[in-house]
Amino acid sequence: MATNERVPNIFPVDPNLEPTQQKKPLHNRWHPEIPPVAQVKVNSVFRVEMIDWTGGQIKNNDSAEDMKVVNLTRCHHLSGPFAVVDEQGQPAQPGDLLVVELCDLGALPGHEWGYTGIFDRENGGGFLTEHFPKASKAIWDFEGVYASSRHIPGVRFAGIIHPGIVGTAPSKELLEIWNERERKLVEEGTEKMTLASVLHCRPMALLPEPKYALLGSIDSKNREFNRIASEAARTIPGRENGGNCDIKNLSRGSRVYLPVFVPGANFSIGDLHFSQGDGEVSFCGAIEMSGYAILRCQIIRNGMDRYLSPMGPTKLHVNPIFEVGPLEPRYSEYLVFEGVSVDEQGRQHYLDASVAYKRAVLNCIYYFTKFGYSPEQIYLLLSCCPCEGRISGIVDVPNACATLAVPTAIFEMDVRPKVSELQPSHVRVMQVSLPQCSYDGRLATFTPRFR
Repeated sequence: MATNERVPNIFPVDPNLEPTQQKKPLHNRWHPEIPPVAQVKVNSVFRVEMIDWTGGQIKNNDSAEDMKVVNLTRCHHLSGPFAVVDEQGQPAQPGDLLVVELCDLGALPGHEWGYTGIFDRENGGGFLTEHFPKASKAIWDFEGVYASSRHIPGVRFAGIIHPGIVGTAPSKELLEIWNERERKLVEEGTEKMTLASVLHCRPMALLPEPKYALLGSIDSKNREFNRIASEAARTIPGRENGGNCDIKNLSRGSRVYLPVFVPGANFSIGDLHFSQGDGEVSFCGAIEMSGYAILRCQIIRNGMDRYLSPMGPTKLHVNPIFEVGPLEPRYSEYLVFEGVSVDEQGRQHYLDASVAYKRAVLNCIYYFTKFGYSPEQIYLLLSCCPCEGRISGIVDVPNACATLAVPTAIFEMDVRPKVSELQPSHVRVMQVSLPQCSYDGRLATFTPRFR
């Protein structure tokens, strides 16, 4: 592969500029009519740069006020779309598979830092939003492959840089499928959704929102802008096109096999992470960053029929495949926390892996408070450190079993349980406070009865 200096940069960005001030137009919605900003040929190597997913709204400081008031209708800010053609100049076609190889990933010079956050419960929330309703954040500094934070002392770990979002443009038919099923979910509400009452996620789905929509090179003064913006899907969830799947192992050397729904594929990339824990549980849970990707593409003609099996009412109900790259942090010793599908009120749920994983995360959080950390510090840490989440059992009625494994080597101290009584000298009391705002909303919050 060519060296980075010789790789053409087809999408430069400046993290110091507003999203609308970038040289190349960004987009934060999915729609088949968003035109490609560049064309790439298969087997060519090229560089794409990305701003962080909030578009610079979160600052490198010791206040969480920016996390509390962040405008989530402006997120994500994606680089692309890029149309892909073969050696003869023929574009990828619907029914093909687009292969995107992640040759290299990194931070932009002068921007070797990132952030992890907890959104205010009234503005985004998260997996444990009723437990942690206050907006909080931690800033991380990068030192080669390692990250450390002045806001969560005593921790240092190696990261696996990866894009949270890699996806292709939907066809008109697929876009209508998305909007119909997500709108139906919102209209039905939470009354029949017992899981929604346990996870306290709100809203149920994020329907098209024209306000703050960025549609690439489609100018807001264009008479078609409002129509497209009112149809375009939000980028928050992953879908059939890939999108925001937040797979931490999708790093250097990985290949993603994306379904193609429109001519050229029109793939986009963004939401770069320095590191992430399985589940990205705080929602703004990875170490969010600006950075670059060195990419190479290929086309597998008729690849959807050859390799993907639809699991739904149409041939469009498929999902991508990816290959894990050869690089990842080497941690060999883990402390593993178990959870089962019984919620915090003691109610039994039938084989519910989400409830089980929630319990595993909560068990882990409150374990580490015994070592001087605040619950919020560990909630943020589990969102971004290389911890491993697993569905360990999904057949033993009525309890699903989920586990969360935390590498012990990321801590300066020994955090394993001791046979002998723990002496005060073994516990490092964390004196550094986490940037945090008050919670001024009216939604109910949860306080553990026993601590």
